[in-house]
Amino acid sequence: MTPTTQPVRPRRFVGWRIVVLATITAAMTGPGQTIGVSVFVDPLIEDLSLTRSQVSTAYLIGTLLGALALPSVGHWVDRLGARRAMTFIGLGFGAGLTAMSGVGGFVTLAIGFTLIRWLGQGSLSLVSTVAVTHWFERRRGVVFGVMMTAVSALMALTPVLLNLAIEAYSWRTAWLLAAAAVWLVVVPIGYFGIVDRPAHVGQHVDGDPVPPLADDSMAVRSHSRREAVGESRFWLLSLTVATTAMLVTALNFHQISILGEAGLTATEAATMFLPQVIGAILAGLAVGALSDRIAVRFLLAASMGLLAAALVLIQIVEPGWQVVLYAVTLGAAAGAQRPLAATVFPRWFGLANIGAIQGVSTFIGVGSSAIGPVAFSVARSGIGEYRTTALLFAVVPLLIGIASLTVTEPDRADSAR
Repeated sequence: MTPTTQPVRPRRFVGWRIVVLATITAAMTGPGQTIGVSVFVDPLIEDLSLTRSQVSTAYLIGTLLGALALPSVGHWVDRLGARRAMTFIGLGFGAGLTAMSGVGGFVTLAIGFTLIRWLGQGSLSLVSTVAVTHWFERRRGVVFGVMMTAVSALMALTPVLLNLAIEAYSWRTAWLLAAAAVWLVVVPIGYFGIVDRPAHVGQHVDGDPVPPLADDSMAVRSHSRREAVGESRFWLLSLTVATTAMLVTALNFHQISILGEAGLTATEAATMFLPQVIGAILAGLAVGALSDRIAVRFLLAASMGLLAAALVLIQIVEPGWQVVLYAVTLGAAAGAQRPLAATVFPRWFGLANIGAIQGVSTFIGVGSSAIGPVAFSVARSGIGEYRTTALLFAVVPLLIGIASLTVTEPDRADSAR
C-alpha cells in the first residue's frame, strides 16, 4: 500500500505539496479542539440536562484518556507510515464525531470526548506534523513556522462554521456534518496525497537535486523513544510545551470572566481573540525562521518570557490599549511555542522514531491543556481574584524559562544516522 520508488522523478519538489495537505489536515482537527467543542457546551447542557461542571468534567476525563494513548499512536505512525496512518486516523476521527451526535448522558459524553480528543486533537495533529518532518531539514523551522501559523488561521473558522450548522439544523446534525467533512477531506488527502518520504518518489530532503554528503540530517543519530526521554533536553522542551498548553488554555477558557473582572463586556472580551491571532501569527513566523539560525535555548526562554509577561499584564488590564497589549502578548506566547517542538525534536533525536518521541511530548501537552483550566479556576476560587492568581502562575513560566537556558545542542561529532 505504501509506494516504494517510482522510476520517473516528479519535476516539482513534492515536499511543498505535503506541507499544504498537512496544513489542511491539521486544521481539520478543529472539531476535536477546545475552540470547536466550545460552541457545543451550552446545547449539551440544555439538551442532556447536565450541569456546566459535569460537561467540563467529562471533557477533562476525555482529554486525559485520549492523551494517554498518544505515545503508542506515535510509535504506530513510525511503523505504518504517515500515509496509511493519516487515512486510518481520519476514518476513526470521523467515527468519533459521529458518536458525539448520539451522546445521551455523562458517560457517553465522556466516551465521545475521549474519541475526538484522542483521534482529532492528538493523533491527527501528530501525524500531520510527522508527514512534513521527513521532507525538510535545513528549512524545517521556516516550514513549520508558516504551517503552524496557517493552521491557527484556518482553525479560527471552526467555531464560526460549527455555530452556523447548529443554528441552521441542530447540534447533533452539526457533529454529523463535521464527521462528513473529515471523511471527505482527510481520508482522500491521506490515501492519495501523502507520500511518506522523498525517496519514495526519487527525491531528496529539502528538494536537493542530489543527496547531501554530510548535512545535519545525516549527522544526527536516531534515538529510540527511551533514549530520547532519558535526556534532560527532552524534558526541558516538553516542559515549555506543557506550560504553554496549560496556561494558554486556562486563560482562553476563562477569558470572558478574566476580562469581565477587568471591566470589559462579554462582547468586548470575545473580540480580544482577534489580537491574539495576530500575535500568534507574528511570533510563529518569527520563531520558525529563527529556529534555523539561533540556539534553541534562547527561543525557549523567549516563549516562556512572553507567557510570564502576559500573566503579569493581567494586573493592568482595562478597556483600551492595555487589554490589546495583553491579548497580543498571550497570542505571541502561544505562537512562539508551536513551531519549536516540530522543528527541534527531529534535529536532536533524528527521524527513525520521531512519531513515538513527539507522541510523548504531545501527550504531555494535551494532558496539561486539560489540567490548566481546572487548576486556574481552583486557585482563583481560593485567592478570590484573577489578578493575584495570574501573578502566582507567572512564576511557573519564569522558572522554566530560566531552566531552559541550560539546554545544550547534542554533540554530533561522533554520531551517525
